[in-house]
Amino acid sequence: MRAAAVTVYSGYVTDDASGLTLVSLTGTRYRFDPGALSLEFLTTGGPGPVGRRYEALHRPADLAAWLALSRLRLDPARVEVDPQELATARRLRDALWRLACARTGGRPPSDDPADFDATPADLATLNEVAAGAPLVPELTAEGSRRWALPARGGQALATIARDAVDLFSGPYAGRIRECGAHNCHLVFVDTSRPGQRRWCSMERCGNRHKVRSLRARRTED
Repeated sequence: MRAAAVTVYSGYVTDDASGLTLVSLTGTRYRFDPGALSLEFLTTGGPGPVGRRYEALHRPADLAAWLALSRLRLDPARVEVDPQELATARRLRDALWRLACARTGGRPPSDDPADFDATPADLATLNEVAAGAPLVPELTAEGSRRWALPARGGQALATIARDAVDLFSGPYAGRIRECGAHNCHLVFVDTSRPGQRRWCSMERCGNRHKVRSLRARRTED
């Protein structure tokens, strides 16, 4: 039996089961693994018209539901989120978008260019949330790790913020990238050994690139 592939980028481990199932505007479902919890959080929305279109955090319960889908795999019935924690979640996420864009050099389309300009306030937001009490890890009888529940939404946010601090200050900070497709702005960290990942997902943008390249070659022939 083949063991699951494991990649470590800093303090967090990603296995084959990680990643989110996203749905494009055309209804296409695809798997996206950004390689880091903090970058995974960016899929909940963000600044600008694209972020507002995909906004997923409307109510406190929405954050608990997303945490169940994330690589944290928290039971939403055992995560309590209040309106203030929801507001903090959106503030942290938008700050992470701007800090990530400062790394990638890219930015999603926006009516206001300042939507994705990182400021000292974004760094302050990240450090403020990271200073909070994080989720508490537990060891199970089977030798695996789980998170102690019940928990507060603020603990999950502190864990996400600490993941971002580890990522932005760690050995893979230079591998935070925007998808290579011209109309896709998903952000990921390339933890592959050769460091040549270009696409958010091979089954979506990678496959579309292959199809376009094949058509272009046939046209030339």
